[in-house]
Amino acid sequence: MQNVVIEEPYEFVPPVYGKFWPWIIKKYLNRHLRKNLGIHSIECRELPRLAASLEAGHGVLLAPNHCRMSDPLTLNQIAQQLHCSVHAMASWHLFKQDRLTRFVLRRMGAFSVYREGVDRQAINTAVDILVDGKRPLVVFPEGAISRHNDILMPMMEGTSFIARTAAKRRQKLGLRSGVVVHPIAIRYFFRGDLLATITPVLEEIESHFSWYPQRDRPLIPRLQQIAQALLSLKEIEYFGSARTGDFYERVDRLIEDELAKLEKEWKIKTNDEGIVGRVKNLRTAILPDMVKNNISAEERHRRWKQLAACYYVQQMSHYPRKYVRTSEPNIPEHILETVERFEEDFTDRVSTNGPFHVVLQVGEAIEVDSRRDREANSDPIMDGIRTQLTEMLTTLSAESPRMANC
Repeated sequence: MQNVVIEEPYEFVPPVYGKFWPWIIKKYLNRHLRKNLGIHSIECRELPRLAASLEAGHGVLLAPNHCRMSDPLTLNQIAQQLHCSVHAMASWHLFKQDRLTRFVLRRMGAFSVYREGVDRQAINTAVDILVDGKRPLVVFPEGAISRHNDILMPMMEGTSFIARTAAKRRQKLGLRSGVVVHPIAIRYFFRGDLLATITPVLEEIESHFSWYPQRDRPLIPRLQQIAQALLSLKEIEYFGSARTGDFYERVDRLIEDELAKLEKEWKIKTNDEGIVGRVKNLRTAILPDMVKNNISAEERHRRWKQLAACYYVQQMSHYPRKYVRTSEPNIPEHILETVERFEEDFTDRVSTNGPFHVVLQVGEAIEVDSRRDREANSDPIMDGIRTQLTEMLTTLSAESPRMANC
């Protein structure tokens, strides 16, 4: 399990508001993206939409999809071209990795949010940024990295709450301009040799299973064989034996059975926020006594085991249905993302792949009403974000060349 849960008392990490450090960091950012993240080029589309909102003096919230760790850094290309800086809400665990990461994140305008509870300081900081209106605010509404570029996860409604609260405050202050949300579609296009990139990863995973390298198998059946093995290992870990039946039904049963078992123990009612929301609620229940250090070593071990289960269940929920197909040509990025998920779930690391060309497409402004219609079946802000992101990603995905199955 990656270091995404911190067993320490939470302390809010505020952003740095100055202009000097963002200017310095931007000079080295493209080199970092190329060398460490495999991103060789970034293209921005429909920037005039965002420029018009900034010129009008609106508080601007940027709502991108979130499929890779590099997403926040790529978004700075928009800021560079519009000659502005951004603030971004980022998970607290990122600030706890090392001093350099913490230093750079803060000076690029990022501030922490505690995913294991209600973080009023983060919410208030986000609202203040939108009320002030000097910089756009980046909030990832999916709440976690999906690792599938063309399909969105369920979205967290905290995004619309922040936008509405800021709109209400700007209205009380008598400001002429309001708050708008711009969905931002981030689409990665792989420009390298796919088979040369993924083959070493597949052979490493196969070696951990004590398999001879399966080079004689076609690529898609080879991926399916590894997926079956990884699923069976988790079923054995959680339930004592591997299950039978349709692969995706088994995945759904594993996720639901494990979450339901934990929710029953911790007396948590199942909500409609999706897997990410359910995992967040479990972490919120499991972690406090660990942070207070008032439990035994045996209980601490048991709870870490539960947190690991939450992590892997969430990871497994990120495997989209029919993302890689046997009956028709595949999108290269879908195959690469699937292999990267295998590597992350099995080894807790992901190789630096590339080269990537990244397209950042700015969506139409969504005007934020300070009041929400409680009789409506859904939130119009979140509906607008999802609709625009889905349409933009579908269009961008069509630009990726299909590859014949091999």
